[in-house]
Amino acid sequence: MTEEKKELAAMRRIADSLNNRLEKVAIDLERSQMAEYVDLLNRPFSLIWRNLVAGTARGVGIAIGFTFFAATILYVLQLLGALNLPIIGDYIADIVRIVQHQLEGKAY
Repeated sequence: MTEEKKELAAMRRIADSLNNRLEKVAIDLERSQMAEYVDLLNRPFSLIWRNLVAGTARGVGIAIGFTFFAATILYVLQLLGALNLPIIGDYIADIVRIVQHQLEGKAY
């Protein structure tokens, strides 16, 4: 009889271990939000709409970032041009001259 009890206890430990692992897998699946992802894939219009909004937001962010970056560079160039440094001042004057020629419609 003790042999059967030992086997039963061993099987119970194995069943408890499997139950704990299964609960962990269920919690991990809930945490990964797999159901929401599958639901999103089953509604293609919603998926397209979300991607459209995300792409638009990304494009606007890039435009604002580039504008800020370009304005900062132009501000620094203005400060450097005001210092009348020999090499940098000539370089900036060349850039200004090229831009003026382009604005006048002349080929440089």
